Amino acid sequence: MKALRNYLDKIKPNFEEGGKLHAFRSVFEGFESFLFVPNATSKSGTHIHDSIDSKRIMSIVVIALMPALLFGMYNVGYQHYLAIQEDAGFWATFGYGFLAVLPKIVVSYVVGLGIEFIVAQWKKEEIQEGFLVSGMLIPMIVPVDCPLWILAIATAFSVIFAKEVFGGTGMNVFNVALITRAFLFFAYPTKMSGDAVWINTGSILGLGEGQVVDTFTGATPLGQVSVSPITDPVIVNAVGEPASFWDMVAGFIPGSIGETSVIAILIGAVILLWTGVASWKTMVSVFVGGAVMGWVFNQWGPDTAMAHMPWYQHLVLGGFCFGAVFMATDPVTSARTETGKYIFGFLIGVMAIVIRVMNPGYPEGMMLAILFMNVFAPLIDYFVVQSNIKRREKRLLKTNN
Repeated sequence: MKALRNYLDKIKPNFEEGGKLHAFRSVFEGFESFLFVPNATSKSGTHIHDSIDSKRIMSIVVIALMPALLFGMYNVGYQHYLAIQEDAGFWATFGYGFLAVLPKIVVSYVVGLGIEFIVAQWKKEEIQEGFLVSGMLIPMIVPVDCPLWILAIATAFSVIFAKEVFGGTGMNVFNVALITRAFLFFAYPTKMSGDAVWINTGSILGLGEGQVVDTFTGATPLGQVSVSPITDPVIVNAVGEPASFWDMVAGFIPGSIGETSVIAILIGAVILLWTGVASWKTMVSVFVGGAVMGWVFNQWGPDTAMAHMPWYQHLVLGGFCFGAVFMATDPVTSARTETGKYIFGFLIGVMAIVIRVMNPGYPEGMMLAILFMNVFAPLIDYFVVQSNIKRREKRLLKTNN
């Protein structure tokens, strides 16, 4: 690392003002800060809370996403070989999923970081680390069969219109990754819903050749429940066999790449909470809100399969767990007051279940719930702060009297 540090110090004058490559100064600083902790210090007006910086926060979140991403790659291969009814070993299964998912990660980062580099150069500002997380989240919340060109368009749209126009990292109102998914859902609905997008049945570099059996179904569990006329629907896998609750928890079901495994997401949640990056108040409140609303619908909901689905299944299916752990806890777009975090998380959980039950055309619900509450997060914080001010004023009046 010392040799790399010396090399960067040697070429750095070329990127500074007056150097022949000064037009790419922000690009150089971006790579330098990614590789090494900056040794520059603020000249005035600093307020130090702790030793962690945005790069460390983003790096920890990316590490926390790894279990869900790796399992998602395996599940892509697992669903593929299950659908075509071929036996495959662990490495063949994982290799198929890896080759299917990797291009989406590359496209997400190339497009997103490319735009951020261009904007930083244009504004003559430093390149922020915010897209390190968004670039990983975007491929994990889309179906495996989402075309790369569509993913590129959606990523560009979200980075430009949900982030840069608001001022860049830390200034966005909406979660960038969820805006990408929302754009995809409304602009290209056939590529984000239905039975044909969740399981890749094609061949990748010669892997997984075979024919899809007659009983093949690519619908997600929530998709199956939403169209079921019975009050106790049977959720089946790709070949029509009943899926157990363990399959739902472990993640051996069709769904977005990184959202299926509750266990993998739980590992990520432990990392985020142990490092203090995410708020347990927001995270737990989402699950409480979802459980309460699911139970309410179980008792007094409409006579539909989605309303009568056990409340605990709501928490483990779809993007509920993933959204609660990695999306709702986004420190930029969520509530920031301690009391506000409880309210913000609880309302997300409630709204996600309400959308699932009351809107059969959109059985997921988590994406819209988080985006909707992103809008109200500042309002929640405002009322919490005003409530604290009024309470202290009353206490002060009592003391003076």
